Amino acid sequence: MKKIVSLVMSVAVVASLTACGGAAGSAPASSGASGDTIRIGVFEPSTGDSASGGKKEILGMQYANSETPTVEVGGKTYNVELVMADNGSSADKAPSAASELVGKDVSLVLGSYGSGVSMAGGPKFEEAGLAAIGVTCTNPNVTAGNDYYFRICFLDNFQADVLANFAMEKFSAKKAYCLGENGNEYDQGLCVFFKQVFEAAGGEVITDSFPTNNSDFTSYLNKAKSEGADVIFTPVSIAYAKQIMEQAASLDIGIPFLGSDTLDDNMVLEATKGTNLQLYVSTFYQEGGSDTFDKGIKDYINGNSDALTANGGNDTISAVTAMGYDAYYVALEAIKAAGSGDKGAIKAAIPGVKWDGVSGSIAFDESGDAVRDTAYIKTADTATGEWAFEKVQTGSGNK
Repeated sequence: MKKIVSLVMSVAVVASLTACGGAAGSAPASSGASGDTIRIGVFEPSTGDSASGGKKEILGMQYANSETPTVEVGGKTYNVELVMADNGSSADKAPSAASELVGKDVSLVLGSYGSGVSMAGGPKFEEAGLAAIGVTCTNPNVTAGNDYYFRICFLDNFQADVLANFAMEKFSAKKAYCLGENGNEYDQGLCVFFKQVFEAAGGEVITDSFPTNNSDFTSYLNKAKSEGADVIFTPVSIAYAKQIMEQAASLDIGIPFLGSDTLDDNMVLEATKGTNLQLYVSTFYQEGGSDTFDKGIKDYINGNSDALTANGGNDTISAVTAMGYDAYYVALEAIKAAGSGDKGAIKAAIPGVKWDGVSGSIAFDESGDAVRDTAYIKTADTATGEWAFEKVQTGSGNK
């Protein structure tokens, strides 16, 4: 496991951006820098099926921005402004949201939660020569063929490998049932990767797909039970996962569930509370990884009604919030390394950026993907309604 380094937090939370004076010199105009401000685009869903995750990812960026609202460039202090664009959790809406950020002349982009929207918006960033740093968009195709998309998260082939091996180690699973949304590249990609690993180890995998906007999962859950599945792997959106957990509890399915990083959400956690469900998820961060960050983000959430609402009404820390926080600091490092607010200079600087974040050490490979070799596995404590740490695991079953 890579060493997790706590960052030093400021005591005061800055409520708004204020102009800061500095030495002479300025970043180029019309390149995401104007006057005393450098703009970072935020390409995230605040509406649609993935809104809960998107809001929590944004929350990490906003907290980091409140903590460090300025950056030193060329001997001058610049305010850092987060410019939002809602991609609506939809591949159809993502290109216009990406174009909106291009039109607002940002220096670089952070996001998105959701691989499908990242793939749909990516060509717009590439056409504009604007670098994007994905936060938790885990599908390998996000960066494939796009030199302007980077990311700080692990990939789905790694995540599926981790979960397949965990299923075999934890439950001695021989048969798995995989359920995803039809046509969803994230869901289907993970099911394919999981099937490859599980079957290569001698297991059997049954796969099913449900139609978009489906709300009744009874037949799928009963099929998993009747087929004798040892585990159910369902790498779906937060909204679907919540329904699946609620219906599984009412049906008394009795089969352990495995979830990808999307299920690491307090709405899904709440759906398991007071039930006999077993839910294990792979994710990027678990509370306790950085005591300083944990305290700081909880104070921020509890001291800000909008932040509390965005976090689902409680102060449970989502891994995507920690990732959004780290992504903001990676962006600042790229700006400093570029020595400019110019989008071209920043794009050129990103591959060399390294950052020890609360989620682990961050660096980029030749494809722009994160160099990461571990994932957290945690389980829903149905008695307390909290996540409980299970283990840190790498691919191929290694601890």
